[in-house]
Amino acid sequence: MSDGILHVDNLTVFFRSLPALRDVSFTLTAPQRVGIIGPNGSGKSTLLRCLAGTSRPSSGTVTFNGVDVKRCRGVFAYLPQRATVDWEHPVRVRDVVTMGRYPHRRAFTRLTQTDHDAIDQALQKVGLNTLANTRVGELSGGQQQRMFLARALAQQATVFLLDEPYAALDKTSVTIMERELDAAANDGALVVVVSHDLSRLTTRFDTVVLLANRLVAAGPPSDVVSPAMLQSVYGWQPNEDGAA
Repeated sequence: MSDGILHVDNLTVFFRSLPALRDVSFTLTAPQRVGIIGPNGSGKSTLLRCLAGTSRPSSGTVTFNGVDVKRCRGVFAYLPQRATVDWEHPVRVRDVVTMGRYPHRRAFTRLTQTDHDAIDQALQKVGLNTLANTRVGELSGGQQQRMFLARALAQQATVFLLDEPYAALDKTSVTIMERELDAAANDGALVVVVSHDLSRLTTRFDTVVLLANRLVAAGPPSDVVSPAMLQSVYGWQPNEDGAA
């Protein structure tokens, strides 16, 4: 992995004439762990899709090292919310993880030993090596999320974009995912996580981005996650367990 600068400049996204995001600008530098927070409907998932290059903004730009993110093949790994995935598809775990190697291959070529090694290592890291031939619909929710993380690890991405990755996960899956994401950041990656859990922002992230269809604040958790700042966005104080 290599260091990089992700720059969002005056990003605006409209859905049916309603603004999901308006004039959002900030810069993130790898390596670090970034949390994106905000109320429901504040544009968090929309922002993440724009960062991944899967949604087109109405105006503004998103670049990585000065290059439009849509042209950054293999740099970004996007993990969507599990609820948006068709789990009835008969694909197997190893097939999904293998997709992470596609950006490194020419069309219609066979997997190399390097590809196979990366896939095997990724499956081992997330504890799914014994389930490689299992259909994805037979996995638990935590295993499904770990499978997507394995795909990103096999891809050897520089930027990890995760949308609510810990929602309704078992403790083992949370532990594994946090361990591997921390390892990726330590290895030079930029890890960006959309989260509703405010209780661990100061320990899990180096930077927090607070949205309310616009950029409210971006900076160290100690600056952004303050009672006054959260009150201004959520309209109430978070409870003791940090739920938002």
